Amino acid sequence: MLKCIALVAILGLANADHIEKDAQIINYQSDSHPDGSYQYAYETTNGIVGQEQGIGAVGASGSSQHVAPDGSIVKLSYTADHNGFIPQGSHVPLIPEAIIRSLEWNKAHPEEDNYLHPELDGAPPAHY
Repeated sequence: MLKCIALVAILGLANADHIEKDAQIINYQSDSHPDGSYQYAYETTNGIVGQEQGIGAVGASGSSQHVAPDGSIVKLSYTADHNGFIPQGSHVPLIPEAIIRSLEWNKAHPEEDNYLHPELDGAPPAHY
């Protein structure tokens, strides 16, 4: 329930210029289980809709949508697990391919980190 309230509040703040101040929750469902699994869904009169399911501290996935100031529908889907929070949506900035390749190269070549800091190898510091 707390997650739902937080998400609705965040979406509300993001759209405070045009949001209907008297919006009401028209649908809310929530279910949790002793094993830590849960799911919830909600809908408001001003077009905010969301849902999430997961297992506490293991992972979650969900989606939400709201009406932007220009009247368009903004949709977001996401997963959150050992890989971190991964959002998807047309409004979510994409990481340029060159940056992704660079990060992958850095991960595959950790020895290169010691180029600028040779003391990490136990080698004597370089004199410049």
